[in-house]
Amino acid sequence: MMAFFMPCSKKTDMHADIRSPWLSIVLLLIVLFSSTTLAAKGHIEIESFQLKESGKRFYIDVQADIGLSKTMKQALKKGVDLYFVTRLLIMKPRWYWLNEEVARYKERTTLSYQALTRQYRLVQRGQSQNFPTLKAALQALGHQPDLLIREHTPLLPDTTYTAVLQVWLDVSRLSKPFQLEWLDTQDWNLISEKKIWQVTFPPTPEADNESDYR
Repeated sequence: MMAFFMPCSKKTDMHADIRSPWLSIVLLLIVLFSSTTLAAKGHIEIESFQLKESGKRFYIDVQADIGLSKTMKQALKKGVDLYFVTRLLIMKPRWYWLNEEVARYKERTTLSYQALTRQYRLVQRGQSQNFPTLKAALQALGHQPDLLIREHTPLLPDTTYTAVLQVWLDVSRLSKPFQLEWLDTQDWNLISEKKIWQVTFPPTPEADNESDYR
């Protein structure tokens, strides 16, 4: 009885062994490049939020991850103040017309760099805080607890409202020279996705954990 062998099988396996490490390296480089590109562009991502009641008033806690582009970091070091806006709208749906805004929270926070002390400063709700690093300042900027919601009309119990939450960099507050120099690039397009959900008052913790956002 004669036996036949396929000598090409070892060659194929050898090529597969060679390609496998290179494929892993290429995939790793793609992941690293993507992460670096995202970091260079900057980002705002709302990670969590919670509506709550205290003393017959309503508040919202917001936690966001904020990163600056390289251009923004350079502008800070040159003495340019950056203005971030956090806004929550509470809307009452109306079938016959546009939704009615019945309550809101809107606050502008200023981020600046102090060259003499080499510290970053946040000014929010009339208070100023200094931080030794940009990372620490951005962490504080993203953590915003106990934001008071101002009611235009009383928020009624057992009534369904639409809530809209968003955080962004207010480029309209930049000085004109910087607007003309930089605002034609994507480096300054820093805005979170809108979080839109249905809420009733008084709010419950479970309601903020629902996944029915759009």
